[in-house]
Amino acid sequence: MSRRTQLGPALDLAGRLWPALVWIAVWAFAAHLLDQPVLLPSPLEAVERLGVLATGAEFWASVARSLIRIALGFTFACLLGLALAALSFASAPVRRLLAPVVGAIKAAPVASFIILVLVWVPSKDLSLIISFLMGFPIMYTNVLAALRATDAGMLEMARIFGLSTLDRIRSVYLSQVLPSFEAACSLALGFCWKAGIAAEVIGLPDHTIGDHLHAAKIYLDTPSLFAWTLAIIVLSILIEKTVRLLISRAVSYVEAHA
Repeated sequence: MSRRTQLGPALDLAGRLWPALVWIAVWAFAAHLLDQPVLLPSPLEAVERLGVLATGAEFWASVARSLIRIALGFTFACLLGLALAALSFASAPVRRLLAPVVGAIKAAPVASFIILVLVWVPSKDLSLIISFLMGFPIMYTNVLAALRATDAGMLEMARIFGLSTLDRIRSVYLSQVLPSFEAACSLALGFCWKAGIAAEVIGLPDHTIGDHLHAAKIYLDTPSLFAWTLAIIVLSILIEKTVRLLISRAVSYVEAHA
């Protein structure tokens, strides 16, 4: 085994990390030049503040509150997106009926939805609804497109061999839809997370990530603002990797038993 092969994992990790390290160095240099922590704290100050925050129970309670609501919105978006995409594929009138609604949700700014929803629901439920609204069009359009792009030759073969409707779904449609579903989940998750946090910043439900972000801004506690932002980024990466792993395993299981 060559030395390059032995160092493969380390070289791959270095290749992934160096761009981030370059930008962290740029951030540190800019903070040093400015020398105004209230405007731009250094990376070390932000990480130290994050460490202080992470030692408190309030930090984890706030993360849990935000995460649970946004996760529920994402889950509802996945389930309803799948169901309505299948219904729209089976019925052209349903597809035409839903097209303006899905188009409006995709086109409208997130801030508009946040303000409108605040008129109708308590702020504590805002992030759930907003994350659902941001995730639903992605799930619906991707799954519907995959269903409509199903290979006609495979469907004809299934008809010739007399496969039942259930067998056609398992052997034909699932193989066509699952890759698109997996990609849509990854994309929708990022939108749901960012939109849900933005909704909290505007709606200010008590003891959430958005509430703490807003408080840090009001009191000019910039290190805490950066610390919470770092927490959001780290949580986003961890959540996305976890969800992608779970979905990948679920897709592999379904494909193996289809």
